[in-house]
Amino acid sequence: MNSRPDQLIRQGAGVIDRSGRGRIVVRGADRKTFLHALLTNDIAGLAPGSGCYAALLTPQGRMVADMHVFEMGDVVLIDCVREVKDTLLQKFDAFVFSEDVQLGDLTDAWGCVGVYGPEAARVASRALEAGKNSAPAGIADGIADGIAGGIAGAIAALDPYGNVRLDALGDVVVVARVDGLGLPGYLLFASMGLMAQIGNAALAAGAALVEPETAELLRIEAGEPAFLVDMTTETIPPEAGIESSAVSFTKGCFPGQEVIVRIRDRGHGRVAQRLVAMGVSGTTVPSAGDRVWYDAKEVGHVTSAVQSPSRGGPLALGYVRRDVAEDGRTITIICGEAHLDATVFTLPFAK
Repeated sequence: MNSRPDQLIRQGAGVIDRSGRGRIVVRGADRKTFLHALLTNDIAGLAPGSGCYAALLTPQGRMVADMHVFEMGDVVLIDCVREVKDTLLQKFDAFVFSEDVQLGDLTDAWGCVGVYGPEAARVASRALEAGKNSAPAGIADGIADGIAGGIAGAIAALDPYGNVRLDALGDVVVVARVDGLGLPGYLLFASMGLMAQIGNAALAAGAALVEPETAELLRIEAGEPAFLVDMTTETIPPEAGIESSAVSFTKGCFPGQEVIVRIRDRGHGRVAQRLVAMGVSGTTVPSAGDRVWYDAKEVGHVTSAVQSPSRGGPLALGYVRRDVAEDGRTITIICGEAHLDATVFTLPFAK
């Protein structure tokens, strides 16, 4: 049996501690229209028990933060990078005037466990059913009560970004379907005191513990950009290729909309640089910040890189000039004194 950590999760399931991220709750009757006016995606149209990926932009179209948004029927839960959580709260608070909106910070009170892989739904269900003798209660409005199969049925019924509030392990647990690392995935939110129990139950159900370096390997091999790593406060969403998932072009105005629409309509989607993957020859793994050259000119830089066992060599993510962002283009990465030959792969990777 192959025991390589990345293959264990691809073949079964892996559990990752996501408690290090930030969690914001937005309450009040105007919560959806309030967030709809600020974020890039259609928040007003979210039905209870649904959600989306979104970003907050500056008026110049540059990213303040990206986030997962879950409408739970009575509150909106936002999952974001911890380092931008306070900035988001400050930005949101500055726009609250007469709206019925209340902001809360759940970062220290609630934690999160991520379960990923083809067996993720089974493992998440088993983990939450551990020691439980009754059927789930408190399922969010808009999702039918009494779903066949109890907790397992409720989790299996979730579409991407679907979420359900369950009574499990003697407490409230919110389960949200958020695929990641190139795999099916579920986020399990609960009080911080329940995190160890949920994690241990997932391991007992057959999941492998995924260390941060393995999670980073899976993320880069899946070509998924991470905020503050492959996207920064200088990034415009089309540069990172996230506009198809994070931006609604039919929802109406939001900060930065004019820039994004102008790129689409007048610029035909062209931006100065694009995020790509780079397959590196040899065994040297480049570092973030290493410069990329093509045709004797500097054309970009590396943002993250790993030694990829699946590829059989180093794999990097980074930005290159748009005319260089073509599949099969041969480039050079300057890594210290070494000149590394590499091949460009556009994102998302072909299935």
